[in-house]
Amino acid sequence: MTFITAIRHYVNPRRLSKLHPCVFQNNVRYMASHDKFAEHKAIENIRNIGISAHIDSGKTTLTERILFYTGRIAEMHEVRGRDNVGAVMDSMELERQRGITIQSAATYTIWKDHNINIIDTPGHVDFTVEVERALRVLDGAILVLCAVGGVQSQTLTVNRQLKRYDVPFMAFINKLDRMGGNAYRVLEQMRTKMQHNAAFIQLPIGKESETQGIIDLIHQKALYFDGDYGETIRQDEVPQNMRAEVVDRRQELIEHLTNVDETLGDMFINETPMTEKDIMAAIRRTCIKRTFVPVLVGTALKNKGVQPLLDAALDYLPNPGEVSNFAIKETEGKEPTKILMNPARNDANPFIGLAFKLELGKFGQLTYFRCYQGVLKKGDNIINTRTNKKVRIVRLVRLHSNQMEDVTEVYAGDIFALFGVDCASGDTFVNNSKLQLSMESIYVPDAVISMSIHPKNSKDRDNFAKAIARFTKEDPTLRFTYDTDNKESLISGMGELHLEIYAQRMEREYNCPVTLGKPKVAFRETLLSPCEFDYLHKKQSGGAGQFGRVIGVMEPLPPNKNTVLEFRDETVGTNVPKQFVPGVKRGYLNVCEKGILSGNRVAGVMFRLQDGANHCVDSSELAFYHAGQGAVRDVFDNGTWIILEPIMLVEITSPDEFQGTIMGMINKKKGLILGSDGSENWFTMRAEVPLNEMFGFAGELRSMTQGKGEFSMEYSRYSPCLPEIQEKLIKEYQDLMNPQQQKKKN
Repeated sequence: MTFITAIRHYVNPRRLSKLHPCVFQNNVRYMASHDKFAEHKAIENIRNIGISAHIDSGKTTLTERILFYTGRIAEMHEVRGRDNVGAVMDSMELERQRGITIQSAATYTIWKDHNINIIDTPGHVDFTVEVERALRVLDGAILVLCAVGGVQSQTLTVNRQLKRYDVPFMAFINKLDRMGGNAYRVLEQMRTKMQHNAAFIQLPIGKESETQGIIDLIHQKALYFDGDYGETIRQDEVPQNMRAEVVDRRQELIEHLTNVDETLGDMFINETPMTEKDIMAAIRRTCIKRTFVPVLVGTALKNKGVQPLLDAALDYLPNPGEVSNFAIKETEGKEPTKILMNPARNDANPFIGLAFKLELGKFGQLTYFRCYQGVLKKGDNIINTRTNKKVRIVRLVRLHSNQMEDVTEVYAGDIFALFGVDCASGDTFVNNSKLQLSMESIYVPDAVISMSIHPKNSKDRDNFAKAIARFTKEDPTLRFTYDTDNKESLISGMGELHLEIYAQRMEREYNCPVTLGKPKVAFRETLLSPCEFDYLHKKQSGGAGQFGRVIGVMEPLPPNKNTVLEFRDETVGTNVPKQFVPGVKRGYLNVCEKGILSGNRVAGVMFRLQDGANHCVDSSELAFYHAGQGAVRDVFDNGTWIILEPIMLVEITSPDEFQGTIMGMINKKKGLILGSDGSENWFTMRAEVPLNEMFGFAGELRSMTQGKGEFSMEYSRYSPCLPEIQEKLIKEYQDLMNPQQQKKKN
């Protein structure tokens, strides 16, 4: 399919001629530039960027403007538009109805002869895995901050994710036109709350609804955005009343750069005159090293500041060749080694790609990929390094939200998609079976909330099973289990909204209405102090028996690891043959699925296998599997166990008059207030509150603040629950187990 044909799928030529001349020229220019798309093989002309932020900071609106100014789309629509069309990147019907982004969406466009791959990510913490997998495959990012809200709870989460994957980024302070918008306050929050070495490279002209344009501090020019769509950029002199501030802020920018850039620092010390190119080169170097964050300003909704942001993405964010990406090579008996990927856009090196997102499309399973090395062509065979399964590439596409365009080949640095590839999120693919490599996988947070789920009509069970199979495969944070004690199916996820969205999707996409039960918190059980074990599993029933003895200690892990289980083999000699050690580990992990106090999973514990014994005939992996299970059950009986509960970081924003009431409510919910700050008769309070106390919080907050208060929350950590909560959970579990034990006896 040619590009001209593809674009006709979503741009109606009859409507196009009636549009604003600028829009028509944009699309003609885009079509013409696309014919040269295959020639854009220089790695310097590629950018892979993500747009991330807190909820309602304007990510999707900004992406819509970027696509419009680059000529990728013919009309702009709003996230909550009156025309019921919605933003291009919110392709799901639920996203358009709710006005939120649920799934990350990929697109690509061309700006000044550069190919830009863009991923728009959700802002809600319930869909945090979408941000995780997007940042995993991107080379740079734009962190969008609201000029009113500033640095909020999810902004801090995105900041941690950027740090986890070492992604260079720029900050864009959006919504300057809103009442209470203050870019200077947001910059100060970036420095204090996020500990970033950040400085303005642009300043706003005017405040709130009086925002007229922006000032480019590097070139010392005022930029105004004229025309119906802000498409015409007019340069002018800096307004007289801002000249002193421009000099001061430019000097501040240079000082922040000289602190982290050696080249500019030497020029500063030697009093060598600095050119605009010197400053821009220093910003690029420090931004890529993550030692400096350039801060841009604007208002996407009012079409101001978007084109300079695009220019800055080309000037300061890295191309795929400037980012080091590693694959891990594992060899038996040796430590895994890291191998640097070659980003050259040619076939001199074998193809290596990472599957980072799965989605069920109209034509079957669609798998999003990032190519890290080599070239992939239509008709090639690729191999999944986890399963060793070979797949033939029948169709290769590039994505524009839910639109697709067929291509014949992709190169290192490209983001693309394939159909009909059976894999999991995070799998690595190569085109050479001898390459036993795997890319570093994607961090998947643990589920914190569970609900019982069942279809309303028993005849919908088949559709229910299909929906669960698809959604759990697409979203690694969504888990489905069957609770044998309560005889009910459980669905687990990152929050109430997360599970509610999937319930609605089952009804819409599979015609399977479901009933969700009351939310249940994912408690955990852990050891309070080390406990030794010496367990002998011995069974003789004619013929070969079972014999396995394990000796060691189970001990609690430090608080920062209280959600994981670890196993360490410390045996020396042949008392426990090495081939039987995996059996001990499996037995340990199996029993830890259900603790002794409340039936919840065991976490934050290490099993140290120190010694044991075996029998030359009767020992087997099965025998040591049972020995591992028995050892853990001994520790259940002899150790001191406590229950952990998830603690949420809650951020509440409300008018000052309700501050006392809200503090009282937080204390009543056994929360810990971490601090608060305020401005212009509003305050923002941060607190840690047990998740168990947060159900129904939205309604309570609205009623006590006359509908003016709002909050956001994210998972913080697991912490020991209060004695009365622990006693209540233990009693509930015992009451549940006693009737079942009576039934077994009868």
